[in-house]
Amino acid sequence: MTSNCCPCCLPTTGASVPLELSTVSLAPAEQLWCHSRDHAVKLRMTESGLGSEAPMTVHQMFLETVENYGDLPALSSKKDGQWVTLTWREYYQQCRAAAKSFLKLGLERYHGVGILGFNSPEWFISDIGCILAGGLAVGIYTTNSPEACLYVAENCEANVLVVENHKQLLKILQIRDKLPHLKAIVQYKDELQQKLPNLYTWAEFMKLGEEVPDELLNAVVESQRANQCCTLIYTSGTTGNPKGVMLSHDNVTWTSNAAGVMTDLQHGVECVVSYLPLSHVAAQVNDMWICMRFAAATYFADPDALKGSLGATLKEVRPTSFLGVPRVWEKMQEKLKAIGAKSSGIRKKVSDWAKSIGLQANYSAMNGENLVPWGFMLANNLVFKKVRWAMGLDRCKNCLTGAAPITKETLEYFMSLNLPLYELYGMSESTGPHTISWENNYKIMSCGKVLIGCQTKLDKPDEDGNGEICFWGRHVFMGYLSMPEKTAEALDQEGWLHSGDLGKLDKDNFLFITGRIKELIITAGGENIPPVPIEDAVKAEIAIISCAMLLGDKLKFLSMIPGTQGRSTNTKTPGSLLTLDPSISPGVTATKVSEILANKEPAIYKAIQEGIERVNAKATSNAQRVQKWVILDRDFSISGGEIGPTMKLKRGVVVKMYQDKIREIYGIAEESRET
Repeated sequence: MTSNCCPCCLPTTGASVPLELSTVSLAPAEQLWCHSRDHAVKLRMTESGLGSEAPMTVHQMFLETVENYGDLPALSSKKDGQWVTLTWREYYQQCRAAAKSFLKLGLERYHGVGILGFNSPEWFISDIGCILAGGLAVGIYTTNSPEACLYVAENCEANVLVVENHKQLLKILQIRDKLPHLKAIVQYKDELQQKLPNLYTWAEFMKLGEEVPDELLNAVVESQRANQCCTLIYTSGTTGNPKGVMLSHDNVTWTSNAAGVMTDLQHGVECVVSYLPLSHVAAQVNDMWICMRFAAATYFADPDALKGSLGATLKEVRPTSFLGVPRVWEKMQEKLKAIGAKSSGIRKKVSDWAKSIGLQANYSAMNGENLVPWGFMLANNLVFKKVRWAMGLDRCKNCLTGAAPITKETLEYFMSLNLPLYELYGMSESTGPHTISWENNYKIMSCGKVLIGCQTKLDKPDEDGNGEICFWGRHVFMGYLSMPEKTAEALDQEGWLHSGDLGKLDKDNFLFITGRIKELIITAGGENIPPVPIEDAVKAEIAIISCAMLLGDKLKFLSMIPGTQGRSTNTKTPGSLLTLDPSISPGVTATKVSEILANKEPAIYKAIQEGIERVNAKATSNAQRVQKWVILDRDFSISGGEIGPTMKLKRGVVVKMYQDKIREIYGIAEESRET
């Protein structure tokens, strides 16, 4: 570990990139972290191996790929039902053109370009063009409210905002008068519905910089250093506003190379489907940066991918690698099960037999036994190959799952189809992956092994070996933009990144996540939701609610279990006495919670529903809206076990205590858990 290495005194071992180490120039830096957009950091380089390789800027990585694979396909998207493709050379030229246009619009060094839209070539070109022009590329979630967009644009001091269509444009028009740094807006899809000053179509934008000299852009590009910031990923904490995760050129270029090397990606032959939000680090690293490093082709799905069209795109593209959040794999599982349920008796028997063979074979392979069960080849030909082909995954070597925890049931289901899912683990603050699973290197319910060149430390382990997972390596972020206190909370004085997650390592160094220190819900769709602000808002909005817990971890949507006895005389018994505010519940004569529940008292239920709707109206994104709720028959209490002596909610205890309520909310039946 070289936490105190000088960034200008790099080791002289060989590297796989065509850069002489003596020519690598890094900006002067005093620390491993910073919180200012224009500061540089020391790199966590190792003395040998992958962690010692020469740092690169995004432009250097891009140019190397163009020089070696310039005529291969880079980006493909549908136009009028036909695939339209850009080669790596054309892609690079368009990024340079966009960079010149950003300079023409007055993009200042280390100021943001916010991108608000669904995945597309224009999204990529805006992002990379911004970086080449010296700005900070910033993805903004398409589900963000105008207020949430305002916060991000203010925080990154955005000079330009790039939006997909009129729907997204309207959000920006509502807030642009509050953005003193904003100089222009670009809309990359559809015709403009109104002409406004400093509002450009994509075609107009791309022509703006035609007169900007190459020498000017080249000077900006050549001034960039690998240990300087190039990208911001906005992530939610447990409370408060999103934090701008500062990623350096080296974070992006080194991590992309390390992840690809570890999973044996081949240059110029891989292809992926881009459909997950690019404002999330997982999709951005997978779809944009790893593809750039390994000259992989990126195919853009339709905007309604998650509403049903993804399957058709997969069948057309037949990707060699596919990243899905757990909810995507669950939907595939549900669809396959529904098809299986319609099968005739003999067909169903063959399918069940094949799946039992598949599960046995994959457990054997996972455990390194290499014992192929009798009948496996027949099962493969009769069932497995056909299923993979029908899913569009017949060429897929890496079926990846990440961004949220996945259930053992789903993992075993795909193992039974000879389609093992390889789980990843990481954070925005680790440029995506920290641990990776891959072929012949995975264990069920494990997140895999640490990225080559990086380290894992379990801080303050208990008697069972569970400790806080801490990260070290060149994937660790620079710091949070303009948030020194938050940066100091995440990075200790030695430069270790503290994840807030609990985990343990087995004898083979596979990492298992066992819990979370921080209170953060990760839905099945991969959205990170801080529960406390939503719970507090519900209690503030609805006087009758004195306790509430948000649900949604590993689940499809958010729900809530509120308690309705803010002024009860007993917090343990369902028959507790209840004092109701007449202004909220006129005409309600119930004196016990049990009476309200028995009669489903309309006035009470209406007051709660309307209150939750008011809270939902202020939500920063669709993912943060409460979809369902079920009233508890008692308040949370110390004596009841739901809260501790410091009045902190024991979330794990509540989930166990109210399993029936949770099943009621999500419609989870025991039979649905069968494989």
